[in-house]
Amino acid sequence: MARGRLRVLLGAAPGVGKTYAMLEEGRRLRDEGRDVVVAVVETHGRAATAAMVDGLEVVPRRVVLHRGVELTEVDVDAVLARRPDVALVDELAHTNAPGLAHTKRWQDVDTLLDAGIDVLSTVNIQHIESLNDVVEKITGVVQRETIPDAVLRAADQIEVVDLAPQALRDRLAGGHVYPAERIDAALSNYFRLGNLTALRELALLWLADEVDAALRLYRTEHGIDSPWEARERVVVTLTGGPEGETLIRRGARIAARSAGGQLLAVHVTSQDGLRGAAPGALAHQRELVEQLGGTYHQVVGDDVPRALVEFATAVDATQLVIGVSRRGWLTTALSGPGIGATVTREAGKIDVHVVNHAAAGGRPRLPRIGGALTLRRRVAGFALAVVGGPLLTWVLVAARGEDTASTDVLAYQLLVVLVALVGGAWPAVYAAVLSGLTIDYFFVEPYRTVTVADPVQLLTLVLYVVIAVLVSVVVDRAARTTRAAHRAAAESELLATVAGGVLRGQDAVQALVDRAREAFGMTAARLVVDGTVLASDGDVPPGEPSSTVAVDERAVLELYGSDLAASERRLLNVIAVQLRAALEHSDLASVASAVDHLTESDRVRSALLSALSHDLRRPLSAATAAVGGLRTAGDRLSAADRAELLDTADESLRALATLMTDLLDVSRLDAGVLAFARAHVDVADVVVPALDELGLGPHEVELDLDLEVPPVVADPVLLQRVMVNLLANATRHAPPGTRVRVATSAFAGAVQIRVVDHGPGIPRERRDDVFVPFQRLGDTDNSTGLGLGLALSKGFVTGMSGTLTPEDTPGGGLTMVVALPAVAAPGGTGGTARTAEGAA
Repeated sequence: MARGRLRVLLGAAPGVGKTYAMLEEGRRLRDEGRDVVVAVVETHGRAATAAMVDGLEVVPRRVVLHRGVELTEVDVDAVLARRPDVALVDELAHTNAPGLAHTKRWQDVDTLLDAGIDVLSTVNIQHIESLNDVVEKITGVVQRETIPDAVLRAADQIEVVDLAPQALRDRLAGGHVYPAERIDAALSNYFRLGNLTALRELALLWLADEVDAALRLYRTEHGIDSPWEARERVVVTLTGGPEGETLIRRGARIAARSAGGQLLAVHVTSQDGLRGAAPGALAHQRELVEQLGGTYHQVVGDDVPRALVEFATAVDATQLVIGVSRRGWLTTALSGPGIGATVTREAGKIDVHVVNHAAAGGRPRLPRIGGALTLRRRVAGFALAVVGGPLLTWVLVAARGEDTASTDVLAYQLLVVLVALVGGAWPAVYAAVLSGLTIDYFFVEPYRTVTVADPVQLLTLVLYVVIAVLVSVVVDRAARTTRAAHRAAAESELLATVAGGVLRGQDAVQALVDRAREAFGMTAARLVVDGTVLASDGDVPPGEPSSTVAVDERAVLELYGSDLAASERRLLNVIAVQLRAALEHSDLASVASAVDHLTESDRVRSALLSALSHDLRRPLSAATAAVGGLRTAGDRLSAADRAELLDTADESLRALATLMTDLLDVSRLDAGVLAFARAHVDVADVVVPALDELGLGPHEVELDLDLEVPPVVADPVLLQRVMVNLLANATRHAPPGTRVRVATSAFAGAVQIRVVDHGPGIPRERRDDVFVPFQRLGDTDNSTGLGLGLALSKGFVTGMSGTLTPEDTPGGGLTMVVALPAVAAPGGTGGTARTAEGAA
C-alpha cells in the first residue's frame, strides 16, 4: 500500500487563517469527488471557522478522562476504520492527553499516512523545534508544544498561509481571533507589530531554506552542476584586513538589488594555522555581516583560491566579491598571479567582482622598521643572483668576442642593479663579488684562473665591485627611505584619526584604544584606570602585557602582542597624550553632568515651591478660616453652619495630610529608603478597595478581571495607592459618557493590570515626562495637586520589581499597564477569563 501524502499549512502566528484555509481546501477536494473527513479541528470559538466545518463529515473524537477533566483527541482507530481519501488534522504539534498510544499528534498523523490516507494539517512557526529559542527571545513566551524539524521537512508539500502583521492586528482588534476580554493583552504582548514581523520573516525564511534544499536535491539527482540563479547569493571573501568592511558593504548592496538576495561572508584559514589574520578585525567584520542580514563562514584550506571557489560552488553562489590585490607588479611577476586572478579564472559561471578598496585604508597598520626590505624579497634577491649569474655567464661565454669586454662588464652591472632592486644591499653585494670573480675567471687573461696579468684590469675589477656595492647601497637606502615615508604617512593618518576621535568627544577613549591596537598589530589593548579596565579591544591573553605606557598618574595603556621598537614607542607616547586629553574630557563631562543634575534639582525645587504656594495654601487657608469661624461665632452658629465649617476643616486637613504623605514618599523614594512589605496579593483584593476609596461604581468603571490569574508578589498597601492614582487620572481625563476599564491578564510569568481610558491620551514624545515629579503636562491650574501621582506610582511599581508603561488605547486614549511578577505555581493555570462589572 502506497504511503499517504502529507500537506502542511504553515503560519507565522495564531489567527492568520491556517485552519480556515485547511477547511476551505477540504471543501474544494470534496467538491472534486475526493472522500474527505475532519479528524480534528480547533475553531477556538471563531464563527467563520466553525461555519466552514458545516457540510464536511466529522469523525467523532475520542474522549479521555484526565484528573477529572474530559479531553478530546483524534480517534485514530475510527479514522482508520473509515478509510477516507483525505483526513483534515488541525494543530500538528499538539500534545495528546496521557494514556493514548501516541504522545504527539504528528505521530497519529504518521499512522494515518502509513495506512495510505492523505493528511492536510496545520502548524505555526513557533512550534518548530529548531526555532523554539528564537521565538522565545522574540516573544518572551516558552513554547511547550514543538514538532521536530525532520517531521515537517518530510512533508510532501508545505505552504505558508501569509497575512501582513498589521492586517493580523486589525483582525485581532476586530474580535476575529480572541474574545474581547483578551484583545488588549494580546495586542500589547504576543501580537506586537515587531513580534509579528519577526515571526513572519522566520516563517518565510524557513520555507525558503526548505525550497533551497529541495532544489539542491533535484539538481544532485539529475546531475546538474551549474548554478541556477533562482535568487542572488553573494559571497564576500574576507582576509581579516581593513578592506573587509568595504567588501561586505559592497556585497550587501549587490544582494539587495534582487528580491530575496542572500549575503555570505567567508574567511579561509590554513590547516596549520600559520596564515594569521587580526582576530579583532574578523570579529568586527562578522558582526557587520550579521547586522546586514548575512551569515559568516570559515573554511580551512591551504589553497585559498580553490577553497573560495569550492565554497561558492557548494552554496550555489551567483556573485563572488574579492578585494583587488595589494601586491606590486614585480612581486606578481616573481611569484605568479594572485588570489584574485586565480579565483577569476577558476570561478566558472560565477560572476566575480574585484573591488578596489583604497578607501578602506583609514585604519592602517604601521609598517615595521626591522629592515629595508622583507625577508621574502631578500631571499628572492639571493635567488636571482644565484640563478641569474650562471645563466648570464653561459650566454656571454657563448657570444664572447675580441671587443665584448665592456659589454660583458655592463651586463654583469645590470644584473647587480636588478638584484639590488629585488633584494636590497646584501644580495647585491653578493652578486657584485660573485660577478667580479666570474669576470676575472672567464673574461680576463689568463682565462680559467683568478689571477690578473695586467694591473689595469685589476683596478677595473676593483672599481667594478665598488660601483656595484655603491649602487646596491643606494637602491637599498631608497627602499628604506620609501618605507620610512610610508610609515610617516601612516603615522600622520593615525594621528589625524586619534585627534578626530578626541575632538568628537564621545567614545574618544575607546576609539583611541582601538586605533592603538590596530596601528601596532597587537592582539589586544586595554586602558586601566585605578586598577579598573575602562576600555579594551580584542581578547586579552593570559600573562603580562608586552608593552605598557603611563597615560597619567592613575591610568596605564597595556598592549598584548609582539614587542615594540623604539620608533614605535615614540608614536605610542603620542597616543598616550591623546588618551590623557580624552580622560580629562571625560572628567569634565562628568562634572558637567553633576552640574546639570544640580540644575535639575534646582528646577524641581522651584517647581515644588511654586506648587506648594498654592496647593498647601489653599487647604491651609480653608482650614484656618473654618476653625477661626467656629471660634469667633461660638454659640451663634446654627447646627448646619457648624457642621459645614467642620466638614470644610476636615476636608482641608485631610488634603494637607495627603500632600504631606506624597511629599514624604517622594523623598524616601529618592533616598532609596522606602520599605516594601512584599506578600502574595490577589489583584482583585486591591482593585476593589481602590474603587471604594475613590467612590467609583459601575457607571464610571468597568471591571474585566481574569479570576484565574495567579497572585502577584507586591506590597498590598502601595499597590492600592498605585491603583488609586491611576484610576483617578483615568476618570479625570475620560470623556463624559465613557467608562474607564480595568482588565487583568497573565503573560510570560507576570500579571498585567490595565487601566484603560478613551481620553485625549499622551503624545509618545511626552510619555517619559508624565513620571517626572511636579509635572502636569500643560495643566494651567494647581487644582490637580502637585503632579506626584504618576511619579509615585512609577516608583512604587519599580520598587516591587514591576513596570508601569503607558500605551495607546485602540480607538484613542491612554492605557496604563502595571506588570508585576506572578507567584510561581507548580502547574499552569487554564480556563477562560470571567468578567465582573461594578464590584464597588
